[in-house]
Amino acid sequence: MKFKFAFLIFFILFNFNSSISKEIINELEIHKNLRCLVCQGQSISDSNSDFALTLKSVVKDLIDEGKTEDEIYSFLSDKYGDWILYKPKFNLENFTLWVFPYIVLIIGGFIIIFLIKKRSKNV
Repeated sequence: MKFKFAFLIFFILFNFNSSISKEIINELEIHKNLRCLVCQGQSISDSNSDFALTLKSVVKDLIDEGKTEDEIYSFLSDKYGDWILYKPKFNLENFTLWVFPYIVLIIGGFIIIFLIKKRSKNV
């Protein structure tokens, strides 16, 4: 009987602990994806500025309200702009930002192929 009781207590504590740790991990992931507007290059998890501390409390309040990660990102990007996100959403406004590296890579590949063919004809 004592073994069953101890097992039940262990099981309850383990489940409670894992649900808390998932919430904390989710909160830390959100903090790492938000840029501190004061520090210019640090995430709010790395920064100790007043803005970062305020934003951390706002994120915690939004999580407590039951908002999802995407809803939190949408709320903050609407308020501060897409620059606050380290991983901005793929939309029409930043389409060039996402596509430009691939275009440069393709054009560069064609230039290299053209130069190799031109060189092999001259030799």
